[in-house]
Amino acid sequence: MRGRRPKGWKRRYNTTHAKIRCGGEQAMSTLKGWRLLRKSAAAPITDVVKAVLTLHTSA
Repeated sequence: MRGRRPKGWKRRYNTTHAKIRCGGEQAMSTLKGWRLLRKSAAAPITDVVKAVLTLHTSA
């Protein structure tokens, strides 16, 4: 199928999958740039990461 566009359900699936991944990838790239997360070795950071991801994806 090289050079052809997928049809029907496969195209809808790819579009939906891309939309879902987009939010998560943007949030993770934001977190990677934070100096606090690179320097810290504390366990509660996971709670901070979860909170930021929730806020980023809901906005």
